[in-house]
Amino acid sequence: MADRKSFLIRVDREVLDAVQRWANDDLRSLNGQIEYLLRHALRDAGRAPKPSSSITTPEIADELLADAVASTPAFDDSLSDRPAP
Repeated sequence: MADRKSFLIRVDREVLDAVQRWANDDLRSLNGQIEYLLRHALRDAGRAPKPSSSITTPEIADELLADAVASTPAFDDSLSDRPAP
């Protein structure tokens, strides 16, 4: 597993509560949600570290799945040879 570093952070209570609700909705821990948000912010800013090929955390797996779903074209029933129900 990758080296992980613990640190304290001061966050406004309302912001922390909002992130906790979001984490609950996404079935993640608060820590996992914060790491998920940081990874997305780094990626969006073009500052993401190169991924390690030896580890896939649940958060990275979620990101990979979301990226795969987003890049897959939607199924179009009109192109199907099956008759409409």
